[in-house]
Amino acid sequence: MSSSSFHRYVALGDSFTEGYGDPDPDRPNGLRGWADRVAEVLGARQDARGEDFGYANLAIRGRKMDAVLAEQLGPALSLEPDLVTVYAGANDILRPKVDLDALVARYDAALGDLAATGARLLVFTAFDPGGSATYKMLRGRFALYNELVRESADRHGADIVDFWRLREYRDWRLWDDDRMHMGPAGHQRMAIEVLDVLGVEHDLQPLSLRELTVLARREQLREHAAWVRTSAAPWVHRRLTGRSSGDTVEPRHPTLGRVVAPERQPSI
Repeated sequence: MSSSSFHRYVALGDSFTEGYGDPDPDRPNGLRGWADRVAEVLGARQDARGEDFGYANLAIRGRKMDAVLAEQLGPALSLEPDLVTVYAGANDILRPKVDLDALVARYDAALGDLAATGARLLVFTAFDPGGSATYKMLRGRFALYNELVRESADRHGADIVDFWRLREYRDWRLWDDDRMHMGPAGHQRMAIEVLDVLGVEHDLQPLSLRELTVLARREQLREHAAWVRTSAAPWVHRRLTGRSSGDTVEPRHPTLGRVVAPERQPSI
């Protein structure tokens, strides 16, 4: 399917796709994110052709695989998309125990349902946590999940954004202060990658990064303590109490509609 035929784009997933870490107070849930950025480009291209375009984002932060599939697959299919992006599983990988083969088997079945509609399907591998002192102990899990996802993508003819191989994400300036979600620069970079994989012409450029500074040991410890207090500890508390950051959150764009870039983009 050519990129010019994208009229109905639906995004499924968790905080990665919801846009967490990319704040915009003028948008639903106060977020923008890579999927909005992709939809802005696709919508502008269709406007230039005088053709209709709609975008729905069903993703909700904190959702594990089974919740994503149970809550979002049916609504996504009902919207009759011709482009679907989906990412789920990271919240499962971070749990103490997970059966990755069974997890991706359920994911594979859902991807089969989506592929059967004839929509262009794009999925993602997970980020390589090898450069993270916090998450590198789970690197083997991420690697196995990614290989299983690659097999599923091959089986269903899905495009794949290989997040694992995007080494620039080892630069923490692409991440939010919580060290769990991409920041605005990371979301912009992901939007560029998605459009490139889809073969869509665009003029998006990486965002400028703040100057890289090397903190003294005492400052590093102070920064880490603040991160534990404001991000890590609340995350652990939610896990222990069976709560999720998305318990009271609704999908940002539950029906097909339009999103417009906050600043006018140069002509495509």
